[in-house]
Amino acid sequence: MAPTILIVGATGNTGRSVVETLPKLLESSNTLSDHRVIALTRSLDAPVACEFTKLPGVEVIEQNWVEITTDWLREHNVTRAFIAPHNNPNQFAEESTFHQAALEAGVKYVVRISTTAVNVRPDCAAYYPRSHWAIEALLDSPQFGALQWTSLQPNIFSQLWLSSAAGLIKQFRNTGEQGTLKLLAAEDAPTGIIDPADVGIFAAHLLVQDDTAAHNKARYVLNGPEDLTGLQIVALVEKHIGTRVENVIFKDLSIIDPYVEFRLAETKESRNVVSSIRHAVKPAWEGQCSASTTSKEVFTLAAPKRTPAEVLEDMLKE
Repeated sequence: MAPTILIVGATGNTGRSVVETLPKLLESSNTLSDHRVIALTRSLDAPVACEFTKLPGVEVIEQNWVEITTDWLREHNVTRAFIAPHNNPNQFAEESTFHQAALEAGVKYVVRISTTAVNVRPDCAAYYPRSHWAIEALLDSPQFGALQWTSLQPNIFSQLWLSSAAGLIKQFRNTGEQGTLKLLAAEDAPTGIIDPADVGIFAAHLLVQDDTAAHNKARYVLNGPEDLTGLQIVALVEKHIGTRVENVIFKDLSIIDPYVEFRLAETKESRNVVSSIRHAVKPAWEGQCSASTTSKEVFTLAAPKRTPAEVLEDMLKE
């Protein structure tokens, strides 16, 4: 069986562009042109999964990644892997199980998606960045020395930051009414929001490196090509609706409430834990997530290109 690059979370917001980018990169590689790509999905009938089947050298497999074992990885001859884990409270248990299986199976290199860089610390008030910190500490340990890895720390995803802006524009176009523009963003804090597709493209470039040792144990901070403040989001909205936005609330966390209630209803997890997700956005309000924090290696391999205005345009087409 051909050596395999495994994509966990292939149909997600970052994994999709990893799968779409890899075939061309592998085709032009001097050392990895014999590798195939396995894209995992929870449903072979999903539209994105169906599109993947048209890509050369890509096999789509229906498999829940949290059930992947050492034997499964060996059976599919996985040598490199990408993983975009969930951010549920049991993330550490499930993601660490994957990495432990990868270590035993002899997987050589893993690229994983982390979260906002300044949050990845043991004392973060939000629960899931602590899990990312713990995963990185585990991978950093001597026991995992045989498994090379890179952790990508994108600060803020564009679609989350702009979702309420797109919603108001669509509502105004349909009804002529605005309602209140509720923004996660602070009024004047510059934030280098990034399209997840740009994160996936960068991950794909890492996965085809001849010398992955150069990126082993690296934590790369990713932002989009330009900063955006809350006031600039308001300006984008006004450009689209052709009039002044009447009511704006900055630093609004109400968009997070449905997620919290959904998690609690589905899993009966601790409200204290799940609701702590509200703390995750505070570094952006304090100006700690500007485009200036992007790691230099990002520009060398695959600099992010999608501007907030371009992302918003696409969101309005959906």
